[in-house]
Amino acid sequence: MGAQTSDVDAVVIGAGISGLYAVYKLRGRGMTVHGFEAADGVGGTWFHNRYPGARCDVESVDYSYSFDEDLQQEWTWSERFATQEEILAYLEHVAGRHDLHSAFEFLTRVVSTVYDEVSALWTITTDTGRSVTARFVVMATGVLSATNRPDIPGRDSFTGESYHTGEWPRHTVEFAGKRVGVIGTGSSGIQSIPIIAQEAEQVVVFQRSPNYSLPAGNTPLSPEQIAEVKASYPERRRLARLSGGGTPFTPYPKGALEVDEAERRRVYDEWWQRGGYLFAKAFPDQTISIEANDTAREYVEAKIRDMVKDPEIANRLIPTDHPIGTKRIVTDSGYFETYNRENVTLVNLRSTPIVEITEGGIRTSDTDYPLDMLVFATGFDAMTGALSRIDIRGRDGRALRDEWSAGPRTYLGMAVAGFPNMFVMVGPGSPSVLANMVLGAEQQVDWIADCLDHLDEHNAVSIEATEQAVAEWVEECNKKAAATLFPSADSWYMGANIPGKPRVFMPYIGGFANYGNICAEVAAAGYKGFEIGGEKDA
Repeated sequence: MGAQTSDVDAVVIGAGISGLYAVYKLRGRGMTVHGFEAADGVGGTWFHNRYPGARCDVESVDYSYSFDEDLQQEWTWSERFATQEEILAYLEHVAGRHDLHSAFEFLTRVVSTVYDEVSALWTITTDTGRSVTARFVVMATGVLSATNRPDIPGRDSFTGESYHTGEWPRHTVEFAGKRVGVIGTGSSGIQSIPIIAQEAEQVVVFQRSPNYSLPAGNTPLSPEQIAEVKASYPERRRLARLSGGGTPFTPYPKGALEVDEAERRRVYDEWWQRGGYLFAKAFPDQTISIEANDTAREYVEAKIRDMVKDPEIANRLIPTDHPIGTKRIVTDSGYFETYNRENVTLVNLRSTPIVEITEGGIRTSDTDYPLDMLVFATGFDAMTGALSRIDIRGRDGRALRDEWSAGPRTYLGMAVAGFPNMFVMVGPGSPSVLANMVLGAEQQVDWIADCLDHLDEHNAVSIEATEQAVAEWVEECNKKAAATLFPSADSWYMGANIPGKPRVFMPYIGGFANYGNICAEVAAAGYKGFEIGGEKDA
């Protein structure tokens, strides 16, 4: 092995939740770490998604780091579901507390990472012309970070204000007195539309696919509630790690069809009151059996009809193309009631599609809508988009884009055959977006740190997933997904929102705790499924 030394031990790409913890943990091992971040600050998703109404749909007290007990006791969340501003303030506080800003070069986008087999080093090159070599590279690029602006004819000809919810400006956007068109009714559309409608003269919502959404039931957290959580944090985290989704909630012990109608309604009422996407987990068979799913769907449909006064509009707002919960249920504050307002119009793009965007608005197949502002709530090239925008090349110059042309292929969601010493964070092949992303990041970074300890103990240079391990893991992920209703939905979990993207269910759906156990078993078996290569020069 050549004696070439790297500039740093590890490069971390991305200063979001997983990137920050990766820097903290790797530095704690005594490693030299350099980070790159395209934005001018930390926070990742929570830096960019500043759109009105942006909130997390996991409870604040759970959507937080567990690695620093003093931090858990000192930081006090103000609301049950924190706003983007509060989450960003928290992440900035964590970065300041542990001196994590100093690791990162901000306003710097990585354009390529190339592996050299002779030196066993990665060369990371940026859009500023900077080039750094590292033994390890951690792709903390985020699963909801590559924004998607659909290629609508005339998209760039609009002369009014135009925004994407995932690239929202820092300055206050004024809606008062304006005619605002919102394209998209996913999470960001559903969260922002009620707030825009309170101020704008007119709001026209262009909906292609309606989504299920539940009231967040958001409330301020009382001093008593905060004290109770802080006193019980160890147990709360223990239960979260034993759960399917990384939060301390478990489904009802029986299936939806195993109880009578009164008991079923009682359970649904309880989870409706709890609020948000967790409703999909009220009964363990809800996303496995279509008959069980139908009971949940009928319950929510009745709620929507109660909230929306016009039955015809209610019909348009009720999904007919996917079982409830197979697209992530959105968490809202007054979304459906917004359609009772005089200044809100719902346009069904299934029956009257957009023909073009004009200088002054949007033309559908039957009407012109004059607008002063366009809001693209059109989501992301999820899970793989941020990685595919970097030229990542492993052994023999093989490109990750080519390796993943038929869908992402990983081992444990963290490693890729042919790409030694490269780790992917909370991405495809891991529980990722189906679980609490903060605990997911900790789970994976802790595993990676233990893996690097193992390499050091054996004086090894590299670790790389085998082709067979990748093939078996992809098969396992597909098998788990196929046993559920999830693949029946055209969701961004499947890449269905991006033209030409392969239709593959990307996350591991077997559960947060199961995934952690599998990763632990792999490590205990001497990193089964990995090739550990070479010896470091003495």
